[in-house]
Amino acid sequence: MRLCRAASRLTIVLLLASSLPGAASSQASAIDQRIDDLLSRMTLDEKVGQLVQYSDFSDDRAAAVREGRIGSLLNVTGAENSNRIQRIAIEETRLGIPLLFGLDVIHGYRTIFPIPLATASSWDPELVTTIEAIAAREARASGVHWTFAPMVDIARDPRWGRMIEGAGEDPYLGSVMAAARVRGFQGSDVASPDRIIACLKHYVAYGAPVGGRDYNSVDMSERSLREIYLPPFKAGVAAGAASIMSAFNLLNGVPTTANTFTINRVLRDEWGFDGFIVSDWNSVGELVDHGYAADGRHAARLALNATIDMDMMGGIYAGQLADLVRTNVIPERSLDESVRRVLRAKFMLGLFENPYVDPATEAAVILRDDHVAAARDAARKSMVLLKNDGALLPLSGDVGSIAVIGPLADNGQDLLGAWHALGRAEDVVTVLEGIRRRAAQTTTVTFARGSTVVGPDRDGFAEAVEVARNADVAIVVVGEREGETGEAASRVGLALPGVQQELIEAVHETGTPVVAVIMSGRPLAIPWLAEHVPAILQAWHPGIQGGNALADVLWGDANPSGKLTVSFPRSVGQVPIYYSRDVTGRPRSESKFTSKYLDSPNTPLYPFGHGLSYSTFEYGDLVLSADTIAPDGTLSVSATVTNTGRVAGAEVVQLYIRDLVASVVRPVKELKGFTKIFLEPGQRQTVRFTLGPSELGFYNQDMQRVVEPGTFAVWVSSSSDAGLESSFVVKGN
Repeated sequence: MRLCRAASRLTIVLLLASSLPGAASSQASAIDQRIDDLLSRMTLDEKVGQLVQYSDFSDDRAAAVREGRIGSLLNVTGAENSNRIQRIAIEETRLGIPLLFGLDVIHGYRTIFPIPLATASSWDPELVTTIEAIAAREARASGVHWTFAPMVDIARDPRWGRMIEGAGEDPYLGSVMAAARVRGFQGSDVASPDRIIACLKHYVAYGAPVGGRDYNSVDMSERSLREIYLPPFKAGVAAGAASIMSAFNLLNGVPTTANTFTINRVLRDEWGFDGFIVSDWNSVGELVDHGYAADGRHAARLALNATIDMDMMGGIYAGQLADLVRTNVIPERSLDESVRRVLRAKFMLGLFENPYVDPATEAAVILRDDHVAAARDAARKSMVLLKNDGALLPLSGDVGSIAVIGPLADNGQDLLGAWHALGRAEDVVTVLEGIRRRAAQTTTVTFARGSTVVGPDRDGFAEAVEVARNADVAIVVVGEREGETGEAASRVGLALPGVQQELIEAVHETGTPVVAVIMSGRPLAIPWLAEHVPAILQAWHPGIQGGNALADVLWGDANPSGKLTVSFPRSVGQVPIYYSRDVTGRPRSESKFTSKYLDSPNTPLYPFGHGLSYSTFEYGDLVLSADTIAPDGTLSVSATVTNTGRVAGAEVVQLYIRDLVASVVRPVKELKGFTKIFLEPGQRQTVRFTLGPSELGFYNQDMQRVVEPGTFAVWVSSSSDAGLESSFVVKGN
C-alpha cells in the first residue's frame, strides 16, 4: 500500500510541475485513473461514507471514520487538532482516504474582515480577491480545506438577515464579486498550501423568501430566476468554483435540494458543472419536513437523483443509501458518480499527498501583520459616506474635544459581525480605541455608552447628553448587534433597534454637531437621521480593524470611496426595494391613479450606487463609438471623470442601460459595467466600457436569450439615480 501511494504521489508531483500544453488534461487523466482504482476497491458502505458529513468530532465519530463511514467533517479547526483526526483516516482505515474539513470562512478566518455586504460596497474586485486569499491562507494553515462561501444570493429584502453574506441587490455586481471571491479562495491551484475550495451558496433563490423570513418559500418566474438569481452562480462556476451548496427553500413548490430543473438541467447540463454539491445543514432530511419526501429513504433517493453528492448533518445518506443500492432502487453507477466527484475534490486539494498541515505555519500566518493591515484597508474602502452636510467631515486635526457615544462605540464583539469564524473580541480595535489613537494629544476624548443596542434602557442618556454638550463634535455609534443579522435573524422592522434613535435625538438637541456612525448587516430605515443629522457614515460590521479604519475615514487619512450595493428604504413598507424595477403602465405623476404610496415617495432614502467622497467628481464627454450596431455587435462607451475637489480620491464609475421597447418589458435601469479609478486633485481620466450581446440580451417570452432590435438608453454615472445619458440603436437582421 505504501509503495502504491508513493508511486501515485510521484506521478502527481511530476504532472503538477509540468508546463507542457497537455499537462492539465494529463493531470486530470491521472486523477481519474486513481479514482477508478479506489472505486474498484471500495465497499458499498465505504462509498456511501464519502458522501456523509458531520459536524465536530467525538469518539463515535472516530469509530465511524475508522470504518470508512464519514468522508467529511465541518467545524474542525487548528493544525494539531485536524492532524490528529486526519491521522485516523490516513493511518487507521483500510484505504487511507483523507477527510475533507469544511468551515464557514465567510469574511475571514481569524483575521476578520468586514462582512461581505460591506466589502462588496468597495466595488473593488481586486480587494475582495485579496482578502479571500488571506482567509484561505489562514484557514488552510489551520487544517481547513473547504469554505462554505461565497454566498452569492441576490437579496432585495433587507428584512432577510443573511443579506450580510452577499453582494446586495444587483446580478451584474453580484456576478463580478462571486468570481472575485472564488479566485481569492482557490487561486490557480487549490492544491497550494494557502488555498481552499470555494462553495457557491445557496443554490438557488434563497435570498428571495416570502416576507423576508429566513428558510421561507420562494415563488418566481423562470425569467426572474435566470436573469436575476442565477447569474452570480454561473459566474462563480465559470471562475472555477469546485463545489456548490443547495439551499433550504422551496422554489416554485420544489425544495432546492431535490430540484432537478435547477440542478440537473441548468447547473449540470447547461453550465457543465462537474464539481460536487453539498446539501445545506440537514436539507436532505428536511425534504420530509417540506412534505416532499415521505421518509428518509424517499428523501435520500430524491436528493441523489438531483446529484446532491454530500449530505451535511442529515444522516440520511448514512442510513439509507446503501440499502437503496442493494435493492436496486438507486443504480450503483449513480452512487459512484457522486463518490467520484467528492474524491476528485480531495485529489485536487492534494490531500492524498499532503494530508497534514504544519503547526509552525499556522502560528506564523494567523493575524500576520500584512493580514491585519489588509483588514484595515478593506474596512476603510467598504465604508459609505451617506451624508456630509456642511463638510462636517473630515474632522480637523486640532478639534478640541470629541464625545464618543453609543452602545457600539466601545464594543469589540459586535464589530466582528455574524459568521466571524474564529474571530475574537480581543483582536478587535474598537471605535473608541481607534479615535483615541488618532486624535491629537491636545484633543479631549470623552465616552458615554448612552444605551444598550436593544431594549428600553435609557439610564445612560443623561451622561451622553452631558458629554455631548461639552464637546465640539459628537460621534454617535449605533446599529445592530452581530446576532441581529445572519442566519435565522430576520426582522419585521428596519429601524435602529431599541432606543438608539432616541439617544441620537437627545444628543442632537444639545446643538453639538453629530456624526452618526451606523454599524449594521443590512440597510436600516433612518429617515429621521437623514433629515436631522449632518453627517452619516455607514460602517457596516467592519471587523477587527474597524476602529482604526473608522478613525482613518473620520480624519480624512482615507477618503471614503464605498458605494451602496443595496437600496436604503425610507420605511420597511417599501421593501423589497431595488433600483432596477420594472416600469408600470401608470408611471405619470400628474395622475391620481398612478403607482405610488400615499404616505411616502416611491424612491429609496439612499439609492443603489450612492456614496459620497471628500472629493468632488465631474462627469463629461460621453461618447459612443457607434450610433447603430448589429445584434451580435459591440460598441464602446466612454466618458471623462475629473476630480474637481481639493483632495485625492477614488470614484466608482457606473454604466447603466435600458432597452426602451422590448417583447418583455425591461427594467428602468440595469448595471452593465463599473470601474473604480483614483484621481489626484484636478486629474482627469477617460473611462471606457464595452457593450455587446451579453450585456444587451435578455430572455424573451420563449425563454430564449436574445438581443432585440430597438433603441437603448445608456448612462455613465456616479450612482443609479443620476448621470450622463445617450442612446444607440440595435439594427434588425
